Amino acid sequence: MSELKPIIMDGNVFGIALNYKCLYEKLQTSFNEKPYVNEPKKPVLFIKTPNTRNVSGQPVVKQKLAILQPGPSLGIVIGKSTTRVSKSEAAAHIAGYVVVNEWSLPEESYYRPAIKAKCQDGFCVVGTPVAADQVTDLNNLALRVFVNGELKQEGSTANWIRTPEQIIEEISEYMPLNEGDIILTGTPYGRVAVEADDEVRIEIDQLGSVTNTVQEEGN
Repeated sequence: MSELKPIIMDGNVFGIALNYKCLYEKLQTSFNEKPYVNEPKKPVLFIKTPNTRNVSGQPVVKQKLAILQPGPSLGIVIGKSTTRVSKSEAAAHIAGYVVVNEWSLPEESYYRPAIKAKCQDGFCVVGTPVAADQVTDLNNLALRVFVNGELKQEGSTANWIRTPEQIIEEISEYMPLNEGDIILTGTPYGRVAVEADDEVRIEIDQLGSVTNTVQEEGN
């Protein structure tokens, strides 16, 4: 029997903002006011730069006076290069899925996610990938945030605006995706603030969990 091909996750990490109906609906009125005037028609992208990469068990540093918020997100792991891939063909380009804690400071603009809010050291905790064919009922998985063992936030991929296949189709219209890239499918409404010494665990059904302790800057 041939060995299974390992899932590579060493590429770029892109995030999709506003991909949960619960969050979008909370902000929908403001999108029709200045300075936006119109609601977004395409996925709103942001990037998690290489310095944000982190793993379960490692600390996440909170700057003094900063408001630090964990964010449960399901990551799509790209298995082969994509350019202008249709939704019907997109699944063949997915190697697997992974639980991610997409840490952030509070966002002032969802149209233009701030580098300062998204790209600080250790702000993207990536778990162990699970092969795509091992995940069932992808569009109905629960996401949970526990702080010191207490459930603080919960959501479901049933609340997605765009499925992974739709996301890949729309992004690959104008930008290639390569093997090893990860696309974060958004964070549901209800981010909570955490403090130094808090233990934060993110769980997603079938994908496992990641756990990190918040460490105050300078300690």
